Amino acid sequence: MKIIIIGLGNFGRSLALNLTDNGHEVFGIDHKMEKVDLLKDHIANVVCMDANNEAAYKVLPIQQADLGIVAIGENEGSSIVTTAILKKYKNLKIISRSLSKIHDTILEAMGINDVIHPEQDAAFRLTKQISFNYALDYFRVDNKHSIAEVFSPYSFSGKSVKSLKLTQKYSVSLITVIRDIRNPLSSKGTPTRKVIGLVTGETVLQKGDILTLFGSNKSIMNFIKDKKK
Repeated sequence: MKIIIIGLGNFGRSLALNLTDNGHEVFGIDHKMEKVDLLKDHIANVVCMDANNEAAYKVLPIQQADLGIVAIGENEGSSIVTTAILKKYKNLKIISRSLSKIHDTILEAMGINDVIHPEQDAAFRLTKQISFNYALDYFRVDNKHSIAEVFSPYSFSGKSVKSLKLTQKYSVSLITVIRDIRNPLSSKGTPTRKVIGLVTGETVLQKGDILTLFGSNKSIMNFIKDKKK
């Protein structure tokens, strides 16, 4: 994918490097030469230009680009003007960074559906890491719901999913189970961890299983706290 990133501060720079590492062709833009210099040897192309100057876009392969990301994090007005210029290119999908509630409202009025809040998202992830401190991993579905991986409690071993009544008792749903699988032909070596697939009411849990749960953040945290007692 050909991606144009405008704004090469900490967020934009990290995004450009990560997207490049994932095989995308990235064009980075910033009005400060020192930021351009930091990336000139690491991404496909980097340009020093004023993103609020519509005429300057003639030097960019914007007609061939798939995605434009407005990652400006210092100047709300500049971000809005840049987004407005990109909107004129009908072929381009736009993701824009928002700096405030008012900025959100303006972007919504401009028809920008993909709005990002890097600082808020980072704070949310840290909050969940602290709150879900017994969870192995989690994925945010929305502000109120998550999918979390937790070790199956010892008391669940040998019991069927149906008998545990997870939805009725804990308001969580079991999506799948990750289990250590040993090769029956080998007496040595570490087991391979595999997803067992869709669970049914008859699925019997084993010691060491990892449960993939869906539910509200509150329900998942209550489940974890209850099972750690």
